[in-house]
Amino acid sequence: MTELGPVAWPPEPIRTERLTLRASEARDRPAFIELLASPEVHTYLGGPRPRDELEREMPGVPGRWPGSFVVDLDGAMIGQILLRRATGHRRPAAEGKADLGYLFLPRAWGCGYAAEACGAVLGWFDGVLPGEPVVLTTQTANAGSMRLAAKLGFTEVERFQAWGAEQWLGLRSPVTLPV
Repeated sequence: MTELGPVAWPPEPIRTERLTLRASEARDRPAFIELLASPEVHTYLGGPRPRDELEREMPGVPGRWPGSFVVDLDGAMIGQILLRRATGHRRPAAEGKADLGYLFLPRAWGCGYAAEACGAVLGWFDGVLPGEPVVLTTQTANAGSMRLAAKLGFTEVERFQAWGAEQWLGLRSPVTLPV
């Protein structure tokens, strides 16, 4: 049993037309450090972490937990998708639901990789836990994330103030597969 319920982890890699979504490996460590230290990536996430701190504290195989997918393009990590249960969330509408998050290296922005990868993870999720709703939270100032949320089928539940900015909480209605 994982944070996502009775889902075996890690799953087999998920392949799309251009990407592979897989469990983290030791070779991904430099990309994780780059992702977490990037000021561009963390513009709407409270700022980057210091690179020297990440170098000291990052495990040899980072991000290896249920719900964490490495987004791999041609054998190299370009991002991470997180799909975890929302617990301790500030919004009752999100509590206990699967919560989608994503981070991509700036060089991968604007190529449609986030939509492709998130869509594939959501498709996988619908197959293993049909009928489960998914939430997504982003700052309203993050135009790219707002567009991606709409493209993925999330609709606004509420807006709220947190972390010094207006936040947007969206819900993707459960997909029920035919029996």
